[in-house]
Amino acid sequence: MRILHWSALSASERSAALERPAQQARADIDKLVREVISSVRARGDAALREYTRRFDGVEPHALRVGAEQFAAARRAVGPQEQAALARAIENVERFHRTQSLESASLETEPGVRCERLYRPIGAVGLYVPAGSAPLPSAVVMLAVPARIAGCPRRVLCTPPDRSGQAHPAVLLAAELCGIEQVYTVGGAQAIAALAYGTESIPKVDKIFGPGNAWVTAAKQAAAADPHGAACDMPAGPSEVMVLADDTARPEFVAADLLAQAEHDPSAQAILVTPSAALAAAVSAALAAQTTTLSRRAILERSLTASRCLLVPDLDTAIEVANTYAAEHLIVQTREPRAVLAHIVNAGSVFLGPWSPEPLGDYCSGTNHVLPTYGYARAYSGLSTIDYLKRITVQELTAEALRSLGPTAVTLARLEGLDAHAAAVTRRLERLSMEGAQ
Repeated sequence: MRILHWSALSASERSAALERPAQQARADIDKLVREVISSVRARGDAALREYTRRFDGVEPHALRVGAEQFAAARRAVGPQEQAALARAIENVERFHRTQSLESASLETEPGVRCERLYRPIGAVGLYVPAGSAPLPSAVVMLAVPARIAGCPRRVLCTPPDRSGQAHPAVLLAAELCGIEQVYTVGGAQAIAALAYGTESIPKVDKIFGPGNAWVTAAKQAAAADPHGAACDMPAGPSEVMVLADDTARPEFVAADLLAQAEHDPSAQAILVTPSAALAAAVSAALAAQTTTLSRRAILERSLTASRCLLVPDLDTAIEVANTYAAEHLIVQTREPRAVLAHIVNAGSVFLGPWSPEPLGDYCSGTNHVLPTYGYARAYSGLSTIDYLKRITVQELTAEALRSLGPTAVTLARLEGLDAHAAAVTRRLERLSMEGAQ
């Protein structure tokens, strides 16, 4: 791992040190995504089958997973794994139930009642990537809050494995979370199918879930189209930043960095510390631990974009962390909660030596669908609230309109919108006439 001395870097060099790995040219991605979306809209299931052969290299079976595949998944997943999934679901559900908000109703002034109502989104699409590993944990993170919110239609898409079917653990997780509609379709074509519908896959109102650059581009393209579907957040390759001082254990820090770096060659892991001794020890631990891991080939590529930033003090480390706005921020310092008080940009934070990031990935209860690429400056991790719509209501009595109406008329005329003003003055005139009778 490269060690960079923060104080010796120029402003441009500091910016470069915090840059994410370069992805394929956006123009190339957008061109392919437009082609895929157009083809799926025009040819439906036939296009999905063609892209499955082209991108996944398998001959697609029936797009929708049948009852026999769910039954086979239950038999294929061992009791220990089933128990782990059930416990994770229980914790995620317990935490996410605290996020469903109550409706509100109040009088802002006498006779003027304003309300805020919550309604579940009617149809949601849940995208669970596969890549080089199945992700049943992603099913849990997407499906549990959708169920709590009460979304009546929940549709899940996931890429097929080499046999052309969904991974058994993904299917079991879907079943445990109450998902009945599962389709073995992945990539940008799955997003297009969810956004616009095909003969087999119903159109949804909003799409949730992480994915690669093509999936993210497809979600954003669909969200920009009024005929498409909204999306949850921009989410790209995984990333982690560890903020540590000289009390941190090098082997823990190295393990945390590797846990995210193994996701994808485009993943990024960064250590920020004021301790030169820790930086050297972590670098050595990374080299030693990498040799023991099964995804060594991926790690060797992702670690090329990883680095250690040696800063003069903890305050600078916090400043760097807020500038980077990590998807995952791990704090291993003497007083991690004191550091937390100054963190304003992060997707999810892990405090202290006994809070490894995989606990958040799997089973602590928080959601692992998080903003990446610096979007944590403005976006939050997935929650139950994301599956709800907020509707406002206002109701005025006649007396309230007499009192408040002239204010609206004044403001409408200030903006030069006489029709706005007239919608109020006509009622005020009617009230005046009725009062004179």
